[in-house]
Amino acid sequence: MYGARLPNNHLSFGKTQARRTAGAGTCCEKTCCVSRHLRPIRLTLAALVVLSAVAATAHQQPINPDAKLLQDFQQRIDDYMALHEKVAKGAAELRPTKSPEAIKAAQENLAARIRAERSAAKQGDIFTPEIARHIRRLLRPELKGPDAAETKKAIKDDSPPGVPLKVNGPYTADALPTVPPNVLLRLPRLPEDLEYRIVGKDLILRDVDANLIVDFIPGAIP
Repeated sequence: MYGARLPNNHLSFGKTQARRTAGAGTCCEKTCCVSRHLRPIRLTLAALVVLSAVAATAHQQPINPDAKLLQDFQQRIDDYMALHEKVAKGAAELRPTKSPEAIKAAQENLAARIRAERSAAKQGDIFTPEIARHIRRLLRPELKGPDAAETKKAIKDDSPPGVPLKVNGPYTADALPTVPPNVLLRLPRLPEDLEYRIVGKDLILRDVDANLIVDFIPGAIP
């Protein structure tokens, strides 16, 4: 007796199944490989979404009102200094000298040029009402605190009498009153060409090179 023999169609079916099984394994491997490559991209996209949300939240946070006022003040100072530097380029250069007459003449020349450029300037252009109130708040600890009496006495003793205050006008007193260090530390910083001075109860902003009153706060000292 001869052994049993499987039909040809049964053999074909087995080969087909084997090919399908092998193909399925290859497909699974490809899917896993693609998934591994896509994982970093998904993580990056997720990080971008989180960062965008954080940035949007930060953008919505209100700006500190005091910081905004100081930014406004700084911008006004920068605008004035840009004008000062522009005008100073056209003014006669003052050579090093100890002559009071020559120094005064150079100051008056520069001051005249600045006045021409800001002829419409008025009190409050730099020390706006909001900025003036903020500066009064900054000074309050020194002028209302435990050492206030001593600070006020130092200001009063050093203040020259009878100085007319007018924006764009000259600082007419021969003496320049010093600002107590504890008061000066409370005030916003200024560039070298500008300085604070206290005359009576008023805080003035003085252009050093032009000996010019740029602006002032009436009654800054209570």
